[in-house]
Amino acid sequence: MHKLSAEDKAFESAFFNARLQPEAFTHAQHLRLAYITLSQYPFEEAHARIRNAIKAFLRHHNINETHYHETLTRAWLMAVRHFMMQPPHSASAQAFMQQHPQLLSSSIMLTHYSKERLFSDKARREFVTPDLQAIPLYQ
Repeated sequence: MHKLSAEDKAFESAFFNARLQPEAFTHAQHLRLAYITLSQYPFEEAHARIRNAIKAFLRHHNINETHYHETLTRAWLMAVRHFMMQPPHSASAQAFMQQHPQLLSSSIMLTHYSKERLFSDKARREFVTPDLQAIPLYQ
């Protein structure tokens, strides 16, 4: 079972309570949010919570909601979940990312999607499936 550290819980609170600044919400912090949320909720619920939270974050910081990207959000959740299914289980988001440093490369999605598909307007609005290599699914 994956666990959360006190720092993970503080980060989660800061994000969901709009105390995190946009420049602090890096790729690694997106992954951290995915790990934290997937540690607590089933995939679909985690996805809905993160989608709503990111959109609220954008609104709170007066950032146009068109910056939200549905395919990237769901695909990264799928990738994080894939690695969470691999032993050993982690005691924190930091430990998880140390065990799976390949996730820190934001270009990993380009092994699953062509640039044209991933960066299309449709992919921004709704989830599109990978056209190069499937992301493993877990029920």
